[in-house]
Formats: sequence, C-alpha cells, structure tokens
Amino acid sequence: MTKKKVVVLGGGNGTAAAVVALKQNLEKFDISAIVSTSDSGSSSGRLRRELGVSPPGDIMRVVLAMSKYDYPLLKKIFYTNRFSVKGKLNKHNLGNIFLALSTKYSGDFLKAIEALSQSVEAVGKVYPNTLKSNHLCAKLNNGVIVKTEAAIDEPKYNRNLKIGKVFLEPKVKAYKEAVKAILQADYIIFSPGSLYTSVIASILPNGINAAIGKSKAKLVFVVGNAFHPHGETGPEDIKGTVEALQSYVSRPLDLILHNNHKLSALEKKKYKEKKWGVLKDNCQEIKNVKVVGFDYERDGGGLCAIKLGKKFKEIFK
Repeated sequence: MTKKKVVVLGGGNGTAAAVVALKQNLEKFDISAIVSTSDSGSSSGRLRRELGVSPPGDIMRVVLAMSKYDYPLLKKIFYTNRFSVKGKLNKHNLGNIFLALSTKYSGDFLKAIEALSQSVEAVGKVYPNTLKSNHLCAKLNNGVIVKTEAAIDEPKYNRNLKIGKVFLEPKVKAYKEAVKAILQADYIIFSPGSLYTSVIASILPNGINAAIGKSKAKLVFVVGNAFHPHGETGPEDIKGTVEALQSYVSRPLDLILHNNHKLSALEKKKYKEKKWGVLKDNCQEIKNVKVVGFDYERDGGGLCAIKLGKKFKEIFK
C-alpha cells in the first residue's frame, strides 16, 4: 500500500498532538511537520536573544512527538522539567539547551534538528518554516501595531481590541525543504493551537502559501474546542476561527474537524482551573466547506491524540 504523505503546519503543542495522532498509523502515513519560528518568549526567547539562534522550543516539541518512543515521557524530560539553578540556566529546559548549543557548536540549526531527531529515533521529518530570523506582528482593529509573538500571545493591551491582521517583520523566505514537502503532500493539516501565534504564523514566510495553492493536497483544519481567554485576541467561536485561517490560505479549505465534546460540570471546573475557555460552537453557520464534529476530548482536558488518530485513519484514504 502506498503511504499518504501528510504535512502538519502549526506551532509546538498543537502540531505535536497532530503528529502523535498520525504516527499511530505509520503503515498508512508518511509524516512531516512544518513549524513556526517566531517564538520570542520564555526560554526560547532568551536563547534567541542571547545566542542568536532560531527559537528552539516549538521545533523541539514536534521532534519529540515524532519519536518512536512515548511522547509524554520525552516531553516531561526534555520540555516540562525546567532547571532551577542560579544563573543563565535558570528556567531553561534540556531540549531547548540541546538545540541551541548544538546550533552554536555546529553552526547549523538544521544539523541540530537532525541530531535531536536521530537521538529520539524520529519517524518523520520536522522542518522550520524559515531559516531567517523574524518577528510576528499584529495590526489591531484600531490600527495599532503590536510587535513580537510574546506580546501578541500574552497581550497587555485592552482585550476588546481584536487582531485584524498578522505579518512577519522582516518578510522572510520559506525554507526550501518545507516548500517541497507541501508540494508533494496528499494532505495538509493545519493543527490545533493558538490561531495567530502558531497556526497562521507557520504559513507566513514567502513561498509557503504559494506552495499550498499549487499543491493538490486536501486541506484539513483541526479545531479544538478550547482557547486561552487571556491569550491572543482572536475569534472566540469556531466559524470566526475558520474564516480567519481561510483569509490567509490561498485556496479553499476542504475539511474542518472540530471537537464537539460537551463538558461535564467537573470538566468545566478543570477548564476554569487551567484558565481555558471554550470556543462557541456555531459550525452550522459555516458554508462551502465540509465540517465533521466528533468527540476527541482527553481525560483531564485537551485533545486526545488516540481518538484523533482513529479519525485520521478513517478519513485519509
């Protein structure tokens, strides 16, 4: 059986979830991922500023998700555990330090990604969307420009001001292997995750959207039901989320998958504790694109990769 080539675009957590879902069916799918490189906050932002490297955090999480080994365990070791030592290492993690120092030592971010991929025995390729340094910027609906991914992801401005448009500064060229993967894909998945700072950010380098337009791949957007009410000021409903992504994509989306799980009282309490909101389900208002709703809620909140993987196997023929 010829494997279907599936490319996932997005940021760290959402792309990792989609990759874990896909790798349950390696006999069916040839997987690759294209990850945004605009992160400017936390550990990745510090390493970017201090060492002049590409932000490693999102790439690192997706490489771990590609591993033949257990992703939650690897994530705990390489990402979740933060150093609590005095000095520059404080609040960094093993994965970020590995990629950053490997890049400095080798002089090549791609070789650092390849080394980490080999270390965890990755089953697919992970590409940065660009090799050029860039910052995500947002123009709000009052005309004000907000610069850097961190300032958009954790806004200090009035939350009634919504994002009107995002763009990269400076304009940068897409990584050629990422473009090649898109052109060869049978399916392109826009991953769940933060709409502007992860999903849309991944397609902004020059060449990505053009490749999507030329590709014969089916375009699939996986929409989770959760969002961060204190994060980016984007849509808070599914229809608005779909329309916002579509406005950046050069041809119509083919399929929308969304989590239609109804939260129990206990789950609502957990969502509140995690400071998560739930997107308004107005899928019935979405026109001209197929929408499939099904339950892929994970115990404790978030998306279940097992359930999502079963759906991918069912629909990607």
